[in-house]
Amino acid sequence: MAQIPATMRAAIITEHGGPEVLQIAERPVPEPGEGEILIKVVAAGINRADVLQRMGKYPVPKGAPDIPGLEVSGTVAATGSGATRYREGDKVVALISGGGYGEYVAVAETIALPLPSPLSFAQGAGLPEAAFTVWHNVFECGSLRPGETLLVHGGTSGIGTMAIQLGKAFKAQVIVTAGSDARCEAARQIGADRAVNYSSEDFVAAVSDFTGGRGADVILDMVGGDYTKRNYEAAAPEGRIVQIAFLKGARPEIDLATMMRKSLIHTGSLLRPMPTEAKAELARNLEETVWPLIAAGWVTPVIHAIVPFDEPAKAHAAIEGEHIGKIVLNIGEED
Repeated sequence: MAQIPATMRAAIITEHGGPEVLQIAERPVPEPGEGEILIKVVAAGINRADVLQRMGKYPVPKGAPDIPGLEVSGTVAATGSGATRYREGDKVVALISGGGYGEYVAVAETIALPLPSPLSFAQGAGLPEAAFTVWHNVFECGSLRPGETLLVHGGTSGIGTMAIQLGKAFKAQVIVTAGSDARCEAARQIGADRAVNYSSEDFVAAVSDFTGGRGADVILDMVGGDYTKRNYEAAAPEGRIVQIAFLKGARPEIDLATMMRKSLIHTGSLLRPMPTEAKAELARNLEETVWPLIAAGWVTPVIHAIVPFDEPAKAHAAIEGEHIGKIVLNIGEED
């Protein structure tokens, strides 16, 4: 068994503020509890939730580490009592409730998944949050079916690029919105059937034109605010709108008449506070449905940049700027 140190390096939030408040510090290495594995982290994905936590706008859920980071890739360093699926040295990825910006993290083995064989550790670190989010919200909550039309706002984000690929893999038509012609072109290269530059086009009109006036069957929205009313206008009869964030505000005005006339469903979810048992079931579904697509080369996480561990502020600055796909923090060396 490899020697596990008592302490590790971690990128921590020293105070609420800009990217510069992220600093490297020493923390105790967590011990895996019953049914848990200890992952030696090679790479961690950077997410908007990490940025909000750094700014003091996303309180850490009860029981979660205060070290940011919601997804990792790495190797199994140790197993707790009752953990039997993985052995030391196995390559895994995991969606976690916090602690990803550290050299080690403990996680329930039921929500860790094997690193798909075609992927590097950097690609693996950009996989869990996007895959869990898209599968749960688009396919489970939104019930997207083959032949339907999926509208994705934020089409060149990590979630957006994953939604394009999974939507196409399951034979849907995919429309995305993005903020520039360059981003729209990137979305089309990834597989989007139609990309709408929201700076110069009305996405409601674009969706209507693309679908022959029917509208989008499922809408994945991270914007909220005034997009909500427009989503109702862009939705097809019996359309499903799934909310995963609200960058433009959480208290929009809505048109109940449109909702009723079209028989719309508007729902939403949060993954981070979801019970471990629910995440485990979601992980099993992903392994059965999405992991084979990754192995076959149909789906690949889009990585915009890999940032050295000593520069966590640079990673957060990158996610707040122009990027396509995921930003990844390179934390350790591959064994």
